[in-house]
Amino acid sequence: MNSLEGKSQVNRLACLFACTYMVSYITRINYGAIISEMEAATAVSRDLLSMALTGSFITYGAGQIVSGVLGDRISPKKLVSCGLMVTVAMNLLIPVCRNTLQMVVVWCINGFAQSFLWPPLVRLMTALLSEEDYKKTTAKVSWGSSFGTMLLYLLSPLIISVLSWKWVFVFSAICGIVMLVVWNRYSYEIETEAPVPAAKVSKGQANALWNPLMLCVMAAIILQGMLRDGVTTWMPSYIAETYQLSNRVSILTGVVLPLFSIVCFQIATRLYMKKLTNPLTCAGAFFAAGACSALVLWLFAGQNAAFSVLLSATLTGCMHGVNLILVCMIPPYFKQYGTVSTVSGVINSCTYIGSALSTYAIAVLSKEIGWQYTVLVWFLIALAGTAVCFSCARPWKHKFAACKSDPM
Repeated sequence: MNSLEGKSQVNRLACLFACTYMVSYITRINYGAIISEMEAATAVSRDLLSMALTGSFITYGAGQIVSGVLGDRISPKKLVSCGLMVTVAMNLLIPVCRNTLQMVVVWCINGFAQSFLWPPLVRLMTALLSEEDYKKTTAKVSWGSSFGTMLLYLLSPLIISVLSWKWVFVFSAICGIVMLVVWNRYSYEIETEAPVPAAKVSKGQANALWNPLMLCVMAAIILQGMLRDGVTTWMPSYIAETYQLSNRVSILTGVVLPLFSIVCFQIATRLYMKKLTNPLTCAGAFFAAGACSALVLWLFAGQNAAFSVLLSATLTGCMHGVNLILVCMIPPYFKQYGTVSTVSGVINSCTYIGSALSTYAIAVLSKEIGWQYTVLVWFLIALAGTAVCFSCARPWKHKFAACKSDPM
């Protein structure tokens, strides 16, 4: 596949991919966004409801590996279409589920279907774009997650007030149907390249890149997943219970999260392109900023709702910055091995190992030890991420210096 020529072509690609990613968030985080309302309406306990989220994160993470491998071997456009079709069906099924077990099964299938979206998009971007355009475009595509989150948190309270929590999933399914039509209409213009022939690269060369440093990268990604999705999921409940606000008002506070994420996406892109060109150094800086936010949130817990929302948004925004750097900027190092989609799937699956661990753990911790000490755990996780990234930054620079000269 030849690189796109012309700013307009690059912008059209970025717009299509950003819209796809936006809808993937609308059809995936809706469950977590309204879980407090579901708890109040169904009288099902928080930890039971969170099992569906935990299960979906597990299947999403496992599916990332599957779709990553497939994305290097078959048409990534078809994978995206399949993922959208199944996620639409699962969102329509949630409102008619009769018990918690059915909800868990349906949402686990949704998680697996969602995994067929990101790795194929990464493969298409690395194949179509120059190095500089790739870095800029991944940031723009990542905005899609923020806009999707913002739209969902804005409209969910309104939909719940007028109809019920079940219609949030119907709204999400409608967005998915529209996106599926748009994708099938415009993605045919995207040429796809054949996978890199196996003869070009030996298995020994490819496996040589899977080393202890990559394990450290995966550990860091797991830690950011614990904070990014864990805090995003439970922040409305934290605010509602700490400051005695209604569930619908607390859900609305979630609108702040994507605003900070967009800012952090921009800062991360500029830092990585101009100052902190080592991905682990850049990620470590964002982990450190997130740790500071969590520490202040813990020290001043319960004093001001708006201040707590801003600190929580800063923490999740920093984790989005870490995600952009580690999940988006590392796979291009593997383009010469023809395994961009595979690597993207494997390392992105680590995010959702963390998400699965924290979503259920935060539900239990907040219930057993209270929110103040749960926030302290957030600080310790961010501190651990800082230590992992900074300790591995220098070895990474020496190990991958040759790849960095021409990662794309």
